[in-house]
Amino acid sequence: MAQVAKIIRNFYRDSVALMQLSARISNLPGVRQASAIMASPNNLALLREAGLLQGALRASPNDLLIALEGDDETALAAAVDDAERALDQQPAASTTDGVRQEPPRSLEMGLAAMPTANLALISTPGDYAAAEALKALRLGLNVMLFSDNVPIADEVALKRYAQDHDLIVMGPDCGTAIVNGIPLGFANAVRRGNIGLVGASGTGLQEVTSLIDRLGGGVSQALGTGGRDLSQKVGGITMQQALSALAADAGTKAIVLVSKPPGREIAELVLAKARTCGKPVIINFLGADPASIAAPGLTPVKTLEDAAMVAARLATGRDFGCGASSAQAIEAPAFAPEQRYVRGLFSGGTLCYEATMLLSEVFPEVYSNAPVGSALSLDNVWRSRAHTLIDLGDDVFTRGRPHPMIDHRLRNERIALEAQDPQTAIILLDVVLGYGSHPNPASAIAPVIETAIAKGAAAGRELIVLGSVCGTAADPQNLTAQETRLRESGMRLAGSNAAAVRLAASLLAKAQGRS
Repeated sequence: MAQVAKIIRNFYRDSVALMQLSARISNLPGVRQASAIMASPNNLALLREAGLLQGALRASPNDLLIALEGDDETALAAAVDDAERALDQQPAASTTDGVRQEPPRSLEMGLAAMPTANLALISTPGDYAAAEALKALRLGLNVMLFSDNVPIADEVALKRYAQDHDLIVMGPDCGTAIVNGIPLGFANAVRRGNIGLVGASGTGLQEVTSLIDRLGGGVSQALGTGGRDLSQKVGGITMQQALSALAADAGTKAIVLVSKPPGREIAELVLAKARTCGKPVIINFLGADPASIAAPGLTPVKTLEDAAMVAARLATGRDFGCGASSAQAIEAPAFAPEQRYVRGLFSGGTLCYEATMLLSEVFPEVYSNAPVGSALSLDNVWRSRAHTLIDLGDDVFTRGRPHPMIDHRLRNERIALEAQDPQTAIILLDVVLGYGSHPNPASAIAPVIETAIAKGAAAGRELIVLGSVCGTAADPQNLTAQETRLRESGMRLAGSNAAAVRLAASLLAKAQGRS
């Protein structure tokens, strides 16, 4: 086993670009692990924890680091060369009227080049993100803070400054937004329309906006808050600001809120603000008691799919029935007696959370690293027990690795492992399309699914692989092509994450002779 660490001095790329580069070189011959990062102290610590970095390293946060582990030094040298070629493909400058234009190297330069801009997207290492966000706010810019690992005290200070200056901070750790029709971060290509959304969840926003698009509706704005906004310390500042903005937006007819349940005090603040919007507000606090939310002008819903369908109905006046929940017809499976459990492997954290909520309503002994309801916390995330649903985007899985929406290798290994377990009846998956995600996820997943199903059959077991695709017809991956390839592999598809979970529960319950 060999390791290589290559430092490229004073060379910056944002985290999404680096995750995509990591995924690219991870798939090269002879490479076991690969990570391309900015060499901040926190990132270096994560690489050491992942075993990808040994000994001292003289690098600064302005340096780009490529860390590799593989079969031999020759393979790793070839991988480094490939990575450097990929980085060189990025244009260093543009030309306008024959004059060479250097790319902006500061927020001030960027604003000078685009004087009408009113939003800065910040994706620097978390150690430095708050300082850059404050610079943007002082320049009069709203901020989408994609970066994570920002101290909560900094988050509060930034959001209070923004609030005092009639600006908004989306984030930190805001992975998804759609502003004036422009997808930002991990987002899908959805049609414009009159439904506004505010979400503390990236994949939650992706699922709802994609389903709205499939139902024929459209999105005015989709604003992320970051996962800590509804905490007691932050106080829901961004969600309340976003509600006010959408209430004042003439192009928004209905509003959707998506989040895990906030604490009682913060929930009361948000709901009070929602009641003053003068527009219907659909509230999806996943796992919350709908009775605690219901009020004039507010419609509580249980699932992300429900949120999309109610919003589309309110915005268009059409009743969609169960239109989003279409699924392939599946005959009652002939599970072997020992096949008793569902194993869920998710790239989207909120999709895993929703699945855990729904499955734990049907079966006892549901375990997850994102437990909700009656589900139990999984003590060893690397090994399933009973019904297990795993959020593979959790930090423990992404240390030194790209996010699973970009690199499917870790999930593919887990699919093969779960398929070998004679107790596994159903493997439940999500496939997330859109900007930033893997350019062709079906090509990466389908061969593994085919092999898993074939090996199950050879062992006398009928293994069901079931799930949904979060995406739209306009996404760069081509939704129809993705779904077609996945079906060809033997994967059964439902029209939404919630529909896939309910179908899995129904199939297993029937096989066990339960209602």
